[in-house]
Amino acid sequence: MRVNKQIILASSSVRRISLLKQWGLFFKIIPSGADEKINLIKPSYIVKELAYRKGRHVAQRYPDALTLSADTVVVLNGKIIGKPKSKKESEKIIRELNGSIHKVYTGVAVIQKDKCSVFYDTVCIKMRKLPENMLKQLFGKHMDKAGAYAVQDTGDNFVEKIYGDYYTAIGLPYKKLATELKKFKIRLKSSHDLSKNHSHQRLFRDCYFRISDNV
Repeated sequence: MRVNKQIILASSSVRRISLLKQWGLFFKIIPSGADEKINLIKPSYIVKELAYRKGRHVAQRYPDALTLSADTVVVLNGKIIGKPKSKKESEKIIRELNGSIHKVYTGVAVIQKDKCSVFYDTVCIKMRKLPENMLKQLFGKHMDKAGAYAVQDTGDNFVEKIYGDYYTAIGLPYKKLATELKKFKIRLKSSHDLSKNHSHQRLFRDCYFRISDNV
């Protein structure tokens, strides 16, 4: 939906750019150069803090615009997994996630002048146990993504089931973001319209349940 106020996405993430376009937003892309070194331990705190840092770094230069930023991490058995730094690390991560059940946390910040909303969402993901020949095809394939895999790449055949908001696993929680943006008088396309236009997402739609937040 076109709005009068300028919207900035403080990210160069291809998947987040694609999602916001699907959801009907018109926006500028200004990647954040914020410091991402952090000493926090709890995943929900980490993604919220980093999302806020990224957004604030850009919002300070464009105070009249609405700035949107996000951060995503994968958590397996209490261990936080970010983006792989090498193909070797990608292989290590993929092997650890193979056949696992883990969580994905996405934090989001929406900032405009003195108004700020910072929140997060989490989903639980069950992975298939892939044989060695299929695993090797994933090594180094998704270097720009936390966990070294892509939920939306159904050709990988790695993700078996998602419990929660499908879009949270990609990098932007649709339901919570839609609710928060209404406070800034911005509306996203309805989830009904999205499900009609993207048939592969029906596999994951409305797959919600209560997830423990102990890690």
